[in-house]
Formats: sequence, C-alpha cells, structure tokens
Amino acid sequence: MDMREKFEALEDIRSLKARYCRYIDTKQWERLRGLFSAGARFEGFGSAPEGADADAFVAGVSARLADAVSVHHCHTPEIVFLSPERARAVWAMQDHLEWPQPIRLKEAPEARGFTGWGHYEEAYVREDGAWKMDFLRLTRLRIDPLPVGGAFPDTAGLRRAAPDWLDARA
Repeated sequence: MDMREKFEALEDIRSLKARYCRYIDTKQWERLRGLFSAGARFEGFGSAPEGADADAFVAGVSARLADAVSVHHCHTPEIVFLSPERARAVWAMQDHLEWPQPIRLKEAPEARGFTGWGHYEEAYVREDGAWKMDFLRLTRLRIDPLPVGGAFPDTAGLRRAAPDWLDARA
C-alpha cells in the first residue's frame, strides 16, 4: 500500500465506524447490517451470543434497543493494516443506554440502563472495494448503572437525524 492508498483506507475505516455508531443510535437496522462482511463474528455484546453472525447481532441489538435511547461514541482509533485487504483496530468507546422502564441487563442488573466505557477490538476486510467489519469484540473498563428511580428523558420534541442526509449530495 502506498501512502495515498493507506490514507484513503484509514479514512474509509473511520467512516465505517462512524456509521456503525450512528446507525445503532438512529435505529437504522438494515443499514447497520450492510456494514458487516458475510463472515462477521461478534463477542462481548449483551445483545448477541458469543460468536454470533451479523444477522443474529443485528436482530439482537434491534430487539434490545427498540425502546431505548442510546448514544455511542468511539475515539482515538489505533488502526494497523495486515495487508491491503485486511486491517485491525482498537477504538476507545463510551456508550449510554437508557430504557423507559427498568430491565434485566447482564451489564447492570436492577437498573434502567447504564453508561459504560471500554474498547472495541475489530477486524476489517475489503470486499468488492469497500471496507466491511469482519470481527467486533466489545471490552469494558467500567459500567455505571442508572438508578431505577430516575426519569426517562422526554425526547419527543428533539430534532431527529435525517437517515438519508449524506445520500442527498448536492
């Protein structure tokens, strides 16, 4: 890979991860599924069993977050290229997940949600010229449960993201 190709690949992978966070938080499940390779596998997620494929992961996360407000942030990626078609990365992450009613969560039993911090460990593959997520592992450093007695945020009056904002290039 020359420097230009490497720079383009870095930007493509960063954009891929940004879409992952946005699609989860805006509940664009079909688009989320399109980010993964055919052989993608997942570890460490409360919404899918260890070794789940992309279809099981998307089904699990869409069911789990159907009524939740979620906010995902990923920062400071360390990306290495194994070949022109394969890469790995570690992303620092923070997520905030909140449900209108308390739910039983592996991460925060007897809570109505949590704010968590940790890392994503990921592998990518370039398929038909596009980078896809091929492996995702979520690791945790800390989880702060949201107490049951708190009020669920009123999001009815908030402006919603336009799902096709980037598709309408003028």
